[in-house]
This record gives sequence, structure tokens and C-alpha cells, in this order.
Amino acid sequence: MKVAVLAETRPGEKRVAMVPAEIEALKQYGLEFHLEAGAGVAAGFTDEAFREAGATIVNDLGPLLGDAKFVLKVAPPTMGADGRDEVSPLPAGSILISFLAPADNLDLIRSLASGNVTAMGMELVPRITRAQKMDALSSQATVAGYEAVLLGATNMVKFLPMFMTAAGTIRPGKTLVLGAGVAGLQAIATAKRLGSTVEAFDVRPAVKEQVESLGAKFVEAEMDESAEDEGGYAKARSEDQAAEDQALIAAHIHDADLVVTTAQIPGRKAPVLITQEMVESMAPGSVIIDLAASTGGNCPLTRPDERVEHNGVVILGPTNLPSMLPLHASQMYARNVRELVAEMFDKESKEFNLDMENDVLGPTTITHGGQVVHEPTKEKLGS
Repeated sequence: MKVAVLAETRPGEKRVAMVPAEIEALKQYGLEFHLEAGAGVAAGFTDEAFREAGATIVNDLGPLLGDAKFVLKVAPPTMGADGRDEVSPLPAGSILISFLAPADNLDLIRSLASGNVTAMGMELVPRITRAQKMDALSSQATVAGYEAVLLGATNMVKFLPMFMTAAGTIRPGKTLVLGAGVAGLQAIATAKRLGSTVEAFDVRPAVKEQVESLGAKFVEAEMDESAEDEGGYAKARSEDQAAEDQALIAAHIHDADLVVTTAQIPGRKAPVLITQEMVESMAPGSVIIDLAASTGGNCPLTRPDERVEHNGVVILGPTNLPSMLPLHASQMYARNVRELVAEMFDKESKEFNLDMENDVLGPTTITHGGQVVHEPTKEKLGS
């Protein structure tokens, strides 16, 4: 079976969907890898490194995709209006694996279904124990949480760690992390490594122990077991609960030097945690890194991929932090993809078996057999 790995063409995307080490691991299934020339260069992987791993380097999209069974990407494929046409050349019956953001790309999903492409969205891998190795949302959130603190530190007007010098003692900076999922926990750990004092807020009682194990102080909201869904994500809060959350955050944010917000609710607009009034209570030179910028932001002043200054406070809304560390982000993503591809093969016979009843493959699949099979996407298309 032929596997085609495309170069990423969206502006700012430096990751690649497969790396040489994972090609070696997938050879046992009889897969032959074909890579678009230069696909891994921005992430630190040369064409020669891929050749040494057994991949064939291809210059043109047509020959690359011809007869491909698997097509691997990071970002959703482009359709021509916003870049080159990566959809029309996809062979009927091929399996596309990438982030797809189906709710935001309905025209793309329609095209994939009409082209009889089996499309698997890496963001839809279910959060069950045996699928952890395939969980690309978590792997990339780890990168984002780490990079968010570094980005914040470089935009601050003060140090994060404490310094004791002949010129006097510098007190450590204070970091406040809103949302203690994978990105939030990594942000906490990174801020602690840099010597900051850290506080963290989350509405889910289950994360308190994790926050405290990293050395941060947990800012306790009214604990509510129902605030967490089956996948471990936070649920939407009522208006009264949201107001209570904002009041609690307001009591802690005014003296924070760095705030990292990570709160998102799958399929919905990000909750507003930081009001304009809260921003105005912060000291000039403080920084807010809003990781929910792509879904509306946790602060109404956030603008995706822009730098906003309000009352002396810097607000950044990066939407693709993993691409700022593309080598390790690509390694982690490629491992997720490798495990998902391996799930389609029998562990003993190595025979291909795309089982839609599989508890990982089924929920991850958006289109199959010429139809949209992901129910939430189907409902949105119908509406």
C-alpha cells in the first residue's frame, strides 16, 4: 500500500505529518512511503533523511497522490480558493488522516464525501485509555502549553525567576493559568521550571491534585463533578456559575505578571474568563497568552494571531504554537499517526482491516463510503 505524505502549504505551518523514525516502524505492514519534496525541511527533517528511511521523494502532487491508499497531513487539505487544490486529486477509496476541524470546514467535508475519501480527523480520536498513543490533541497541546509560557516570558517587562544580586533582590514573577487540561498543566510545569510562582484555576475538581503536584496553588471554584464530560473536557457553565468564576479570577488576576488561558469547550465558543475590566486591573507590562483565540478567545480583547495592547497589558492570541517547535511537534504527531494507522492492521497477520465498529476508528472517521458518518458533522450539514 502506498502512503503519500504532503507538504504543508498553509501560512506558518512548519510541521510534517510523518518523520523518518516512524516510517521504519510502519514498514512491517508492507507500506511504501512517498513524500513530497521538502515536506520536512521546515521541521528539521531533510529529504535525504527520509530517503535513508526508505521513502521516495516526489516533486509533483499528481504523481504523489496517484494510487495512494493513505494520505497524511497535519492541517486540513486546501481546496484551491485558499491555496492549491489538494482535494480533487485524492484517489477514491483513499484514507486521509489529518486535523480536519469538520465543524469549520463543511465544504471540505462535502467534497471528501463526494470523492469517496475516508477522512479521519485527528482531533476526534476518542479519549479512552488505549487511544492515548493516538491522541494528537494532547500531544500538540503539550507543545502549546510549553511554548505559551516562553512566548509570555519574552514579551514581559520583568523576570519570571527570583534573582538575588548585588543590585538587589528581584522577586519572582507571578503566573496565573486558567484551565488545567494538557496545555494548562504543561504551562504550569514550564512556568515553575522558569522560577515563577504559579496559581491555576479550573472548574473540574479532578484536576486539583494534578495542579498541586506540579507545585502550583489551586484557585478553587465551587467544585462540581458535573463540570466534566465523559472525555474529560470542561462543560459549559450556567450564567450564574460563569459570573462566580469571573469574580474569583478577578480576585487573583490583578497582580499576575503572566496569564495563560486554555479554556475551550469542544464544538462551542470559548468561555469568556477575562473581562476588559480585569485586564485594566493588571499592571502595565503584564502579558496574557490566550490559547483559545481560534474559538473566540477567553478574553474579548483577544485577536487571533495579533498583538493587542490595552491599558499597557499585552494580549497575544497565537493559533498555532506547535508550529513554533516543529521538530518535536512533528515527532509527537507522527507517532500519533503511526499508532492510528497500525490500528487498521491485524496485529498478528498484519492484514489491512478498516473496521468501522472499532472503538477508535469509528469515532475518528468523518466520511466513509461516500457518506458523512460523523453524526455531529452530519447534523451541522443538515442545519
